[in-house]
Amino acid sequence: MRLQPRGVLIAFEGIDGAGKTTQVSALEKWLGTTGLEVVRTKEPTNGTWGQIVRASSVTGRLPPEKELEVFIADRRDHVRSLLTPALERGAVILVDRYYFSTAAYQGARGLDPAEILRQNEAFAPRPDLLVILELPLDAALERIEVRGGGENLFEKREDLAKCDAIFRRLEGNDILRLDGTQPEETVAKLIADAVRALPAVGHALRSSPSGAALAATAEQTTLAEVARITNDASLSPAEKLARLRRLLA
Repeated sequence: MRLQPRGVLIAFEGIDGAGKTTQVSALEKWLGTTGLEVVRTKEPTNGTWGQIVRASSVTGRLPPEKELEVFIADRRDHVRSLLTPALERGAVILVDRYYFSTAAYQGARGLDPAEILRQNEAFAPRPDLLVILELPLDAALERIEVRGGGENLFEKREDLAKCDAIFRRLEGNDILRLDGTQPEETVAKLIADAVRALPAVGHALRSSPSGAALAATAEQTTLAEVARITNDASLSPAEKLARLRRLLA
């Protein structure tokens, strides 16, 4: 099943450790049950330019202007070879980091985030939904430490703090900001609900033979979560109310 008249692009952003990859996987799994074509990708890519960026995270970061140049070159290839063709054939694209990360991480090095956004939006399609996962810096660093994988020069505390500040200043009606400290299942449901609310996706699901069944399943899941929160004796009335509001928003 393909979306009409074009596909949709969903980008996941946030500082390292915020849970982007976990949520991309959860959304990919759910979308796999809908019959829609799903294309999962990431930036930097595994292409020639992306490999330069990845190598620099260990061997030493490039000068800010050169680093930006390499990121944009990688993204131009990504847009041309994968994103545009997938959108044209009606797929749902999930991208783990996009040009907002460039604005944040290169902005943290002193470049102008607004100018970086302008340069990228001159050729890169704006996401239909931008998911920004927010997490306290200490929690993010703890997750990074648990994850391991060796030193990454993009994950320094001072830089991450600056990146976080830039992510929090981003504006747009297409942005879904979520508290990354919530249970993974709660965050995944909120993202799935937002994706289902996209006009092209909602229309396709309602038009498909399985659309009614999917809608019924989603409603049952919501009701079950309401019951679980309401009956959770470990939560105060205020905490229950806050969680119910987030769930039903």
